[in-house]
Amino acid sequence: MLKEKIGFIGGGKMGEALCRGIIHAQVSETRNIMVSDVLTERCEALHAETGIHTTQRNKDVVSFADVIILAVKPQIMGEVLNTIKDDIDSRHLVISIAAGIPLRFLESGLQTGARIVRVMPNTPCLVGVSATVFALGTYATETDGRLVSDIFQAVGKVFQLDEKYLDAVTGLSGSGPAYVYMFIEALSDGGVKMGLPRDVATTLAAQTTLGAAKMVLETGQHPAKLKDDVASPGGTTIAGISTLEDGGFRACLINAVKSATVKSKKLGKQR
Repeated sequence: MLKEKIGFIGGGKMGEALCRGIIHAQVSETRNIMVSDVLTERCEALHAETGIHTTQRNKDVVSFADVIILAVKPQIMGEVLNTIKDDIDSRHLVISIAAGIPLRFLESGLQTGARIVRVMPNTPCLVGVSATVFALGTYATETDGRLVSDIFQAVGKVFQLDEKYLDAVTGLSGSGPAYVYMFIEALSDGGVKMGLPRDVATTLAAQTTLGAAKMVLETGQHPAKLKDDVASPGGTTIAGISTLEDGGFRACLINAVKSATVKSKKLGKQR
């Protein structure tokens, strides 16, 4: 369990998911976590449901925490940095999980020497299976990197890469859960079309997705090899695969990652 106090600026869906994931994984005690949000009802709900400290003042989070996680929308990041820049000092590690916001923008918004890490997690951190990539800022240290790893490894898998890769990470794993939810929903719809009860179809679709993902991660085999193991000559699976290929299934997914990556890059260029 970490000794550092953790503060979240922003109590939206991503901030809440990460906060709950950290608590569930026992990375930090609830008394060592604080969240700020502009909405009174949001603060009240988070406190009631988790027991963490909440506030509507970002400065309270900075005074309280050693590690500050910026979990706000990209379009208001500049405003948020302006409210805290005079209060950030050498004891603080600042982590941004905002999509498309480059390190240069974050560093320009705080005083010179601020230790900043840019992180791209995803919402499955809530259930301990997040996919996270981080990049160190100019003044962030290897120790800071280990601390970031400790925080995010508790809620999933973590990789350190150069910042130039983070837009593609955003397009793949940052946005990826939404693509997978659509896939699960479509599989379920297919089952219902063929006569299955909705609840059974959805559970089968979700469990099948979970099982396939675990096979990739735990066997270390290429997805194409695992696919071929299922597809018997002249069988049902290859018939289904043929239909997916006719519909441009793989091309659509590739282009989805591309579109989200391009959007992330545009957000960065606007800063």
